[in-house]
Amino acid sequence: MSDDALTAEDLEFLRRPLHGFLSVAAGPVPAQPRPVWFEATDEGTVQLFTGPGTVKVRRLRRDPRASLVVAAPVGERERWVSVAGRVAIEPDGAHDLCTRLAARYWDLDDPTRAAELAAILAEDQVRLVIHPEVVRRYTY
Repeated sequence: MSDDALTAEDLEFLRRPLHGFLSVAAGPVPAQPRPVWFEATDEGTVQLFTGPGTVKVRRLRRDPRASLVVAAPVGERERWVSVAGRVAIEPDGAHDLCTRLAARYWDLDDPTRAAELAAILAEDQVRLVIHPEVVRRYTY
């Protein structure tokens, strides 16, 4: 099934602490996806954070298209959601997003993880917002 918007079922799935695999259009051929933390928003976008000087940001400035694929873990029924679209590079909101995602993916009561979060927050970050143009999904 394919369309241009995330469904309520997609959002429920994407709000779990799963890794997404991000590919950018201006990247190498074949694509070399990278695992990322992400957040699906109520507005139907998907956002993540990264440093402003990263390779993915440089590539997105050349060609602002990307895709993110998220799959259910082993032991669950096969399921995946793919979101592809244009990416906006936003200078604000990255640290708040990072803090929310760290709490979702890590145990921040662990002093090591808390220190790692503090180190990330000490660096400049940008927020990448994928505006879905094509959404594909599969459940078996």
